[in-house]
Amino acid sequence: MTRIKNSSMSAPIARGAITLAIVGRPNVGKSTLFNRIVGSRRAIVGDEPGITRDRLYGEANWRGYRLRIVDTGGIIPEDKDLIPAEIFRQAKVALKDADAVVMVVDGRSELAGPDLELARLMLRGGKPLFLAVNKVDSEKQTGLIDEFHRLGIRKMFPISAEHGRGVDDLLDAVLEAVPSKEIVVEDVEETENTEESEQSERNLPAETKVAIIGHPNVGKSTLLNRLTGTDRAIVSPIAGTTRDAVDEVVDRNGERFRFIDTAGIRRKGKTKLMAEKLSVVMARKHLEAADIALMMIDATEGVSSLDASIAGYAHESGRSVIILVNKWDLVISGKKKAVSQSKAARMQESKRPADRAAYEQRLRYGLKFLNYAPVLFISAESGVGTEKIFPMIEKVAAERRKRISTGEMNRFLKKVDFERASVPAKQQVRIYYMTQAGVSPPTFVIFTDRQVKLHFAYQRFLENQIRDAFGFLGTPIWIKNRARD
Repeated sequence: MTRIKNSSMSAPIARGAITLAIVGRPNVGKSTLFNRIVGSRRAIVGDEPGITRDRLYGEANWRGYRLRIVDTGGIIPEDKDLIPAEIFRQAKVALKDADAVVMVVDGRSELAGPDLELARLMLRGGKPLFLAVNKVDSEKQTGLIDEFHRLGIRKMFPISAEHGRGVDDLLDAVLEAVPSKEIVVEDVEETENTEESEQSERNLPAETKVAIIGHPNVGKSTLLNRLTGTDRAIVSPIAGTTRDAVDEVVDRNGERFRFIDTAGIRRKGKTKLMAEKLSVVMARKHLEAADIALMMIDATEGVSSLDASIAGYAHESGRSVIILVNKWDLVISGKKKAVSQSKAARMQESKRPADRAAYEQRLRYGLKFLNYAPVLFISAESGVGTEKIFPMIEKVAAERRKRISTGEMNRFLKKVDFERASVPAKQQVRIYYMTQAGVSPPTFVIFTDRQVKLHFAYQRFLENQIRDAFGFLGTPIWIKNRARD
């Protein structure tokens, strides 16, 4: 039961939601309409066609009803290329689950063959269908919609997704058309509704947000599909397939995990299209909203300077990090082929764990600042090693939220030999006591004899001592200092 705010004494409560799919060919304004209804910049919007590829979900309330909005990629039914075909497949999944469909067309352009073909497909689907003629910004332009009667969709609405014009009439029509059995509404007293809502919120599992990050074509979308057990994201060998952040929720052992597949982050000089630049900005934004980052490394390539930069974004923003070395099966199979000719080579197979250790040693050297992050060797495509990811996420999430009492911290502090920290005499400080000021990430405040910036050697030494004593696997530790006076 969801609490719906309403000015009347009795509030309608929606048991479920109306799922509304938005479809159309590329660059007609689907994502702009999606953002308008949802009320946020959830989808990337630009003038370049084909920006949205995966299907995106958002929620909104309208007239006391809960709406589940699905934004699909631009559909060209006859295009057989890999990515357009995958976009069409993703859209068909959204249409199958939808209660109603809004087809968006560009009111300022002539009716095109793909529009006619897509309208025929939608009409055959049997779902309540609405035509939104977009980019009709004023009353004078309403004459533009006459041509679109040829599509055969009776319920047609001139709208301006950018300015919000006509969107309310469209949503009202959707509510009227969806059969009442699709959504049950009851009238109850506001006080009862509030109590039920609060009880429901208390029973909800805590949500851990997990962002999957890495450079393009490292296997992020494949991993998302593997972890969630769905074909939620488009997977292709073409780098940069994902542009918007795609998320999916998994409930496991009473806990809720929201996985976010971010766009592959490129170097500044490599991002030329506006959509790619925006996707990098959005990827960093979604990373900073997460609790844990799954940093994916391509085992066949090793750690690059780009990998180090991406990992640095997670580290500096205080995200917990788990390093996933993906495509490890290709490294192993490559070694098998290289050494299968000789008997000595077969003996060498028993030393693969040592190879893994050597690989991890090189990885640690390339990502020195992530010495606290655990490393897992996996194959997202075959699933090998992926069974260890969930237990590791649960462990790192618990470490991220761990709190140490002030008494325990000060007993620990008395045992620390700061003479071992290689700090210049002029920058040495006397530490009186220490307390944990926050979690996610664990943040500690030390009180010193003077207000100076702690020397990095002090920071590093104290952090290592804290980890030895209390763990904090996978999460950065922030240390701040204040003068006792």
